[in-house]
Amino acid sequence: MQFSSDVEAVDALVGKYRLLKSEIAKVIVGQDEVIKNLLIAIFCKGHCLLVGVPGLAKTLMVNTLSKALGLSYNRIQFTPDLMPSDIIGTEILDENRHFRFIKGPVFANIILADEINRTPPKTQSALLEAMQEKAVTVAGTTYHLGEPFFVLATQNPIEQEGTYPLPEAQLDRFMFNVWLDYPSFDEEIRIVKATTTEKSVETSIVLSGEEILFFQNLIRKVPVPDNVYNYAVKLVSVTRPKTKNANSWANEYLTWGAGPRASQYLILGAKCNAVLNGKYSPDIEDVAAVATSVMRHRIVRNYKAEAEGVKVEDIINHFLSDGKSPRS
Repeated sequence: MQFSSDVEAVDALVGKYRLLKSEIAKVIVGQDEVIKNLLIAIFCKGHCLLVGVPGLAKTLMVNTLSKALGLSYNRIQFTPDLMPSDIIGTEILDENRHFRFIKGPVFANIILADEINRTPPKTQSALLEAMQEKAVTVAGTTYHLGEPFFVLATQNPIEQEGTYPLPEAQLDRFMFNVWLDYPSFDEEIRIVKATTTEKSVETSIVLSGEEILFFQNLIRKVPVPDNVYNYAVKLVSVTRPKTKNANSWANEYLTWGAGPRASQYLILGAKCNAVLNGKYSPDIEDVAAVATSVMRHRIVRNYKAEAEGVKVEDIINHFLSDGKSPRS
């Protein structure tokens, strides 16, 4: 892609983002914030964990997104009997008695890992390794995944029988943890009207894979003022109980705080949030806009917080409420 300046490229990304939203809105009613977070994660080369009850169009949302982005898409339904080879692929002996690698469904640009907590840790780790390394290794041979590569994993927050919760170290590999809520009454009316007729909607391609890679690199080039770096790192450091910078709520309600990856994703998310809003540099409000999604799965509540009904979101909002210098 050719632009005379980075400013012109940012303006082009804003235009593409608006087109993307309008295309996705043809199929998906509401969920604007969720869609924005998914797009931020893609443009930041991150992955997303989406938590919501069944029937909220998580699969349709990802499928529509892949069509609008012109990317290949695979859905993997995680079950207790799923094996790592079912995800990454396996070697077979062909008719010429030579081993040949058959690629698994992970070889696509967008992967929907449906109900990732339904499969044992061995299979979970196969996908999570691919997320981290952007490659898989089979029989000593490394196969690189195509780019862009984006994993959206879903979890059902209600039914936890027979599940294998992701450990904190593996949760940390997801840039965002996004909660998908019920639609409003009016939105549900529109959903029912749109899905109970013979009318079908086609999604147009707005971005190509090459353009996405260009814009991913553009986000990295966005300048960040020192006060925004300081705010992001302070916001993360106050979550760590029994440390010098710990917030009083961290000492009272948390077992563990967020690590440095949270600070990195706060800055990357703030850069992208600023650009999508037509700004050329992020400010503190952009950090705050992505803070809950970045930190929700990176802080661990203690027994007291659970007993008193203090939610993770309450704790993060408390940290944010301290303003430009998050202290307590």
